Amino acid sequence: MVDVGAKAETVREAVARGEVVMRASTLRMITRGAARKGDVLTVAQIAGIASAKRTWELIPLCHPIPLTGVDVTLEPDAARGRVVIEARVRTRGRTGAEMEALVAVATAALTVYDMVKAVERGVTIEGIRLTRKSGGKSGTYRWNGR
Repeated sequence: MVDVGAKAETVREAVARGEVVMRASTLRMITRGAARKGDVLTVAQIAGIASAKRTWELIPLCHPIPLTGVDVTLEPDAARGRVVIEARVRTRGRTGAEMEALVAVATAALTVYDMVKAVERGVTIEGIRLTRKSGGKSGTYRWNGR
């Protein structure tokens, strides 16, 4: 684990995104609230928030950091047959929150999959990436959309 003890505490924010791609009928089931396991979007949102708070327990060399805010949004995109997930994580500390944002998106996406897999096993999770981070010595990063 990297020693961050000498680094200055700064306000830091990380934003990550990802998509869960599925058939139109599966997405309609989600948006109508008709999934057998319950409200897919709300459960996935809670799973994403909870996992961000426990990232240090999941990723072996991550520091436990005091999170000051975690927002996870899931937006159905009927035109493209997907749910777009975004996680925004904030902290004031000596290391960034990139891993927490990425873990939140991944966990929310896996939760969506788990809740609809009985209806569609071909659901895919795509494009999980850090889209922005700010704070710390390296400053601001923005994903360039490669």
